[in-house]
Amino acid sequence: MAAAAKHLTPVVLELGGKSPVIVDSNINLKVATRRIIAGKWGCNNGQACISPDYIITTKDYATKLVDSFKCELERFYGKDPLESKDLSRIVNSNHFDRLSKLMDEEKVSSKIVHGGQRNEKNLQIAPTIFLDVPVNSLIMKEEIFGPLLPIITVDKVEQSFDLIHSSGGKPLAAYLFTNNKKLKRKFVETVSAGGLVVNDTAVHLAIHSLPFGGVGESGMGSYHGKFSFDAFSHKKAVLYRGFAGDAFLRYPPYTPGKLTLLQALLSGSIVGIIRALLGWFWA
Repeated sequence: MAAAAKHLTPVVLELGGKSPVIVDSNINLKVATRRIIAGKWGCNNGQACISPDYIITTKDYATKLVDSFKCELERFYGKDPLESKDLSRIVNSNHFDRLSKLMDEEKVSSKIVHGGQRNEKNLQIAPTIFLDVPVNSLIMKEEIFGPLLPIITVDKVEQSFDLIHSSGGKPLAAYLFTNNKKLKRKFVETVSAGGLVVNDTAVHLAIHSLPFGGVGESGMGSYHGKFSFDAFSHKKAVLYRGFAGDAFLRYPPYTPGKLTLLQALLSGSIVGIIRALLGWFWA
């Protein structure tokens, strides 16, 4: 952006952020779990800008959700996910060390309820789920960009919106799983993110008729399909006029009568315009 600014070249910034997933209780849990897995671990093992970063669900539903993850993750990646050929490696040693630091923080390491296996030599980290990590932990302060998935619990699912707002960020994506129409509407109306998806994850990225981009710290501008063309096109305004209908009001001298008529025209008051014209005539 700094390089482009020197030449006044327009840019689109697609960045990232902590993309939340709100999980309600009145859903098809198996389908929801699979779709979260596809967007998290199936999408380059969490190393994607729209990857689900953390989950918010109710205390009463969290155990069911964790059990469903355990079942479906084993179905997809086997009992030893580090042996799976369908799970991506961590991109480099620096990121492996960064993710390991997030996992090993004292107040987080005891919250692992599934996974946690690592192979530093092969840059492998298994799908790892945490339950009830502190909101002030390192894993909740930065974009994870890896196979770690914290679950935060609330008393009522509606409290999820306050939690997202209190994070102070505007993520690149936000996801909601629910059948509740009111919750869907509140999600769309109150959550500020680059894109929203209800009852799935990441699929909006593949739809060319939807603009893709961030807002706030997750980026600016959007692209995909025609939106890419529009983003880097100058919309040149062109206006054609004839010589008839020349308005004397626009030219000096700007007398009180002209100003009164202009004010009436700008206000859109028919009565005011008539009064101004009569006053002009009588003057």
